[in-house]
Amino acid sequence: MTDRPIGPAGPAGATKTREAPDKTPGGRPTGGKAVLSFLRELPVLIVLAFALAILLKTLVVQAFFIPSGSMEPVLKPGDRVLVNKVLYEPERGHVIVFSDPQDGRGPDRGVIGGFLHWLSEGIGIARPEHEDFIKRVIGLPGESLEIRNTIVYIDGRPLQEPYLRREARVSMSDFGPVQIPRDSLFVMGDNRGHSNDSRGSLGFIPVDKVIGRAFVVIWPPSRAGGVH
Repeated sequence: MTDRPIGPAGPAGATKTREAPDKTPGGRPTGGKAVLSFLRELPVLIVLAFALAILLKTLVVQAFFIPSGSMEPVLKPGDRVLVNKVLYEPERGHVIVFSDPQDGRGPDRGVIGGFLHWLSEGIGIARPEHEDFIKRVIGLPGESLEIRNTIVYIDGRPLQEPYLRREARVSMSDFGPVQIPRDSLFVMGDNRGHSNDSRGSLGFIPVDKVIGRAFVVIWPPSRAGGVH
């Protein structure tokens, strides 16, 4: 008598083998099918990541590049800062980013064209339509401001400015007095002798032009830290 294989036999007496299961006991795909499932989902994940990044940039926080030395020594050319845009209300001494108050409206691109331009700005393909500036808030809405003998006076009282270097202070020329409109701010760079600000062509900055407050330097690593 010959030995017989245990279990049902197929044609020609061959034994039947079981195929590997497509799913784990929990119902998840295994092996190659898991990889294929991930690849099918990858485009959706990429789109969601882009959408989340653009949403964060638009509503929460945004990175800005410092192009000039007008805010030295606090910020230097080439620094990159993060700007808080959430429910921000300007206060004296804050370093803020704002849109050019002299810029008018951009070209009318229509609904679809406007959305595509906004999207391309968000992912860094297109340049922003208007130039942005970074300065320090010195005068608040409704206040009187004057610079006299290298000292800034707010409503007749001298302003303490510990963030200024001595050479920046002595480079200030007399200015004013001026009355700041109720809907605007007076801003200046910390490098007072090398800053185009509210004393010059920028003039008063409407509050609705403020993008947010710079709160941390993220690049270069050697200068990473809070913006005071």
